[in-house]
Amino acid sequence: MTMTYRNVVPHPLLTLLLVVTWCLLTNSVHLGNVILAAILGVVIPKMTFAYWPDAPHGIKAGRMVSYVLVVVWDILLANVAVAWLVLTRPNRKMASTWVTIPLDIRTPEAITILAGTITLTPGTVSADLSDGGHSLLVHALDAPDPDAVRDEIKTRYEARLKEIFA
Repeated sequence: MTMTYRNVVPHPLLTLLLVVTWCLLTNSVHLGNVILAAILGVVIPKMTFAYWPDAPHGIKAGRMVSYVLVVVWDILLANVAVAWLVLTRPNRKMASTWVTIPLDIRTPEAITILAGTITLTPGTVSADLSDGGHSLLVHALDAPDPDAVRDEIKTRYEARLKEIFA
């Protein structure tokens, strides 16, 4: 059996993510800590490789980076918007509502990222995924126009995820 790069590191991006996450969690980039992170970054993906039979291939990393930047920006703006709502309308009713988002994406990874993005953004929470995975139920804190919320999620996040996972 020949030793290939994929045999040693089956998911290189996951390995890198695990190393960076470990160093951030421990708040240390000392040599011993980085070596331990690298060992974990290789061992964990190898141990879980069998559970990823339909792992997505051909993810566009550049588009993923731009997606993350958009999400971080939206989180910052949503924090300000929610704080403004709380400060300016402490006793007034907000137009909170449930919004059903019909999904065009089908891969579990893309749906999970979309649901996580919605939940990370203050003012919205992903609450449920339909049995067939064709729609996502979202609660919006203040949404006078639920259709606008649906359209924004579809154009701002889902369309980008379709490009990333295409």
